[in-house]
Amino acid sequence: MKINWGTGIVLAFIGFISFIMYFIITMNVNDKYNHDLVVEDYYAEELQYQNDIDKLKNANTLSENITYKRIPEGLVIYFPSNVDFKKITGHMFLYRPSNKQLDFETPLSLSKPYLLIPDNRLVDGRWNIKIDWQYNNQSYLFKESINY
Repeated sequence: MKINWGTGIVLAFIGFISFIMYFIITMNVNDKYNHDLVVEDYYAEELQYQNDIDKLKNANTLSENITYKRIPEGLVIYFPSNVDFKKITGHMFLYRPSNKQLDFETPLSLSKPYLLIPDNRLVDGRWNIKIDWQYNNQSYLFKESINY
């Protein structure tokens, strides 16, 4: 059987459309390609961004900022030694980019100048840590991307 140029064009279109449809169906059905938004209400989060910038500037004016260290018991977050840790309030949010089920938020209530996040709460890999804290009616923010 001889294929003329018209039949060849139709077969090329059918092949191309089949190729595109395969990828569309694969992307919609396969959970491997399921990517959620970082936050559900991203517009309200964007409006709060200027407040975060101001808090980061306040944190940069501190002589000593928050530091962290990994130990066998977990992740230790050290607050500045020149502030009274009993007066620190706020919350800490740990975000796991690859799995939102591992995200968690903890209010800050310190009995020591550091906060210990137990090793069983954190799995190895990348974490984004955000500590929004207040001291003497001044707000501060610590944001860091860590590999645990």
